[in-house]
Amino acid sequence: MILKNKKALITGGNGVIGRTIAEFFEREGCDVITASRSGSYPVDVANPESVKSLMNLVEKKFGGLDILVTAAGTYGEIGSLEKCDEDKWFDAVKTNLWGTFLSIKHALPLLKKNSGGKIIAFAGGGDGPLPNFTSYASSKGGVLRLVESLAQEFLPYSIDINAISPGLVNSDFQQELIKAGPERAGGEKYKVALKEASGEAETVSPERAAGLAVFLASEKSNGITGKNISAVWDKWEEFPNHLEHIKKSDIYNLRRVRPKERGYDW
Repeated sequence: MILKNKKALITGGNGVIGRTIAEFFEREGCDVITASRSGSYPVDVANPESVKSLMNLVEKKFGGLDILVTAAGTYGEIGSLEKCDEDKWFDAVKTNLWGTFLSIKHALPLLKKNSGGKIIAFAGGGDGPLPNFTSYASSKGGVLRLVESLAQEFLPYSIDINAISPGLVNSDFQQELIKAGPERAGGEKYKVALKEASGEAETVSPERAAGLAVFLASEKSNGITGKNISAVWDKWEEFPNHLEHIKKSDIYNLRRVRPKERGYDW
């Protein structure tokens, strides 16, 4: 059991991905607290006082913390920029980006108390533009830059922080999209979501993200930090064979593509 005697906190623990990660962690010998809006450990990750209260509860139960997983997330406002509600547009930023920031900030003393640790955040949205989902896409882009920047800040503390791109998992996100309807979400995306929700179209198993989370939470990933890793497309099971290359390169990072990288001399 590669997480034996480790202490972990998972926000968004009632979601499909959060629950699956908790099951995988416990299977590997980890003690886990799952927190959510309606769970036994309640938290609103967008509320600083709520997050502080959660960390106080975690400290009372665990003393310190070895692993933090920030799996709480939402699509936020769905629809064109022209028609979207300004206040609702900020919802995804508050939950996905601000909530990730708050969870990490207030868990940091507990992680430092245990002399190091692992932080796993969640990216998403694929590699390209997401029209009609700008709230979600912007928040997740912010998470990636937050992870990269904190990776450098946390080097003196021996804390590794990475982001997981879980792929298209059949979860509450599909229901949010379906509820938004074809006019706001886009006709094609709406049709695909209906098929995914009914099982007609294939989706990604949450077990892929959970398996990657176990790896990133374990000592097998020591030194890998500041990366965005796809649970579906990246061969993360082989990372132990390439640790030094991964540590020293900018692969799995968010970068601007320069002309010379596409064969242009201007």
